[in-house]
Amino acid sequence: MTLAEATVEFGKLVRAIRKEKKLKSSKVAEQVDIEVKHLGRIERGEKRPSFELIVALAEALGVSPASFFAFESETRDPKLLKKRILRQVAGRNLTELNRAAHLLEILFSSPGR
Repeated sequence: MTLAEATVEFGKLVRAIRKEKKLKSSKVAEQVDIEVKHLGRIERGEKRPSFELIVALAEALGVSPASFFAFESETRDPKLLKKRILRQVAGRNLTELNRAAHLLEILFSSPGR
């Protein structure tokens, strides 16, 4: 992963965590004493925050600073997860798609059905 890719992933995690906590960017920016535009640039991966700002963002969002670096862990954005799932099934043949559909039915069925 390049530095540019890591910067984008970092920003995506900051935004996802902020949205998960249902916090407006203006509120978080105010808490960490930066402009809303600067927070937006961080969330879009256009700017890399200082260590001090990373710690302040984590405190404002109530998470560990390490949360912003969990690039390989579970995705928090439902849209990104759906895209990831669609990429997995793209180009698959009918047999593979039926197998995937069957597995999803098993995963999402309630016990006792």
